[in-house]
Amino acid sequence: MEFVLNEAGLVEACDSLARRDLDLAQILETHGYPPLWHREPGFPTLLHIILEQQVSLASAKAAFEKLRQRLGAVTPEGFLTLSDEELKACFFSRQKTRYGRALAEAVVSGKLDLESLTHHPNEAVRTALVQLPGIGTWTADIYLMMALRRPDVFPLGDLAAVNALKSVKRLPRDTPREALAEIAETFRPHRTAATFLLWNHYLREKEKRK
Repeated sequence: MEFVLNEAGLVEACDSLARRDLDLAQILETHGYPPLWHREPGFPTLLHIILEQQVSLASAKAAFEKLRQRLGAVTPEGFLTLSDEELKACFFSRQKTRYGRALAEAVVSGKLDLESLTHHPNEAVRTALVQLPGIGTWTADIYLMMALRRPDVFPLGDLAAVNALKSVKRLPRDTPREALAEIAETFRPHRTAATFLLWNHYLREKEKRK
């Protein structure tokens, strides 16, 4: 079974990163330790992450809560009972409806065994997830970090993490993905903690600008 990041491990990882990287050390000194962002593994969480694609977290949460009100427990079987109109009333777009159904069908049919992913290495988890419509690398990475609590993931498709990295490293806005990946490599084996530090910085700085 893969190592699971916990509160103590997050603190140790942040301290290790701060000793090696002055910019992350500055974030830690300014904002303190980030939260251990985590969610329960399983269908509801993966569906919620799909809803978060390319929309605000608040919009995704509103859709998920509306779905929960309608279904009670959010299960793949329950999801498949809902019509297009019922899902539209839960703020699901046509595209997200298609993605949600594909995920639910894969779980119900046994094509995707979410429980078994707990025991698989990161790349095997990504391979299993990205086979489904609507699940790309970003969705797989967020699931790895938040649901499976893997300690060494950096989501290069996450705008908040990437923009925070550019900001603290004083990089041009058009810095290529390859250059960002090289910097993220220096955070091994604590890339998830580095992401959490960067997210915390992003959120705190955003709050200041309000």
